[in-house]
Amino acid sequence: MLTVDFSRFPLAAGDRVLDLGCGAGRHAFECYRRGAQVVALDRNGAEIREVATWFAAMKEAGEAPPGATATAMEGDALNLPFPDESFDVVIISEVMEHIPDDKGVLAEMVRVLRPGGRIAVTVPRYGPEKVCWTLSDAYHEVEGGHIRIYKADELLGRIREAGLRPYGTHHAHALHSPYWWLKCAFGVDNDQVLPVRAYHKLLVWDIMKKPFATRFAEQLLNPVVGKSFVAYATKPHLPTAEGK
Repeated sequence: MLTVDFSRFPLAAGDRVLDLGCGAGRHAFECYRRGAQVVALDRNGAEIREVATWFAAMKEAGEAPPGATATAMEGDALNLPFPDESFDVVIISEVMEHIPDDKGVLAEMVRVLRPGGRIAVTVPRYGPEKVCWTLSDAYHEVEGGHIRIYKADELLGRIREAGLRPYGTHHAHALHSPYWWLKCAFGVDNDQVLPVRAYHKLLVWDIMKKPFATRFAEQLLNPVVGKSFVAYATKPHLPTAEGK
C-alpha cells in the first residue's frame, strides 16, 4: 500500500533514493522495483533487518532491473550519515508526526538532497487524525507515538521554511480512516472485536484484489476523508554568478 503517488513523483532508473524512516519498507521496495539506487534507513533495527531480508529476496527473484541497488541501514534522521547532496530523491512517509524536532529532520533532508532533487512528505491528515485523538488517548499517548497533528498549510510552511518549493499535494487512503476510527472507538489494541475484524478483512481484500469499485470509491473519498496528506517539493538550484 503506497502513500506516495509515483505518477506525480516519477523516478528514473539509477536515481539515488533515500527512504527516511522506512518502517517496513513499502516505498523502498517500489523504488527498487523501478530501478533506483535505494537506501532504506530507520532507527528500528528489527525492521531494518526485515527490510534487508526482503531486498535480498527481491534480488534473488529478479524483481529489480539491472543496475538497481538496495541497502537497509539503521540511522538517526537528525544526523544522517551521508555527505551533502547525496540523493536525487528523498521520501519521508508517516514519520514527521513522531519527531519533536521536525525542522531539524527537514534540514537534514535538504542537506543530503541535491539541487534540483525532489522530496515527498506524507503525514496523517488533520481531520481524520483529530477524530482518532478525540476517540482515544491511547492512540497517541504512547512512547514513539504521534506528538502533533499537521494542518496542510502548516506542513507546507515548514517545507518552504526549509528552502524547498512545494509543487503538488493530494490525499490518500480514505478507506483506512474509518478503520482507525473503529480501532480508537473499541480500543487500539482490541483487534478481535467484530467491527474491527470485519473492516480489516475488507482492507486486506481491497489491497490484494484492487477491485474497481473500492478503488473508484477511494478516489472519490480521498479529498474528503483521506487518511494521509502528501506533499511534493523540489530543492531549488542555487543561482549562478551569472544569474545573480
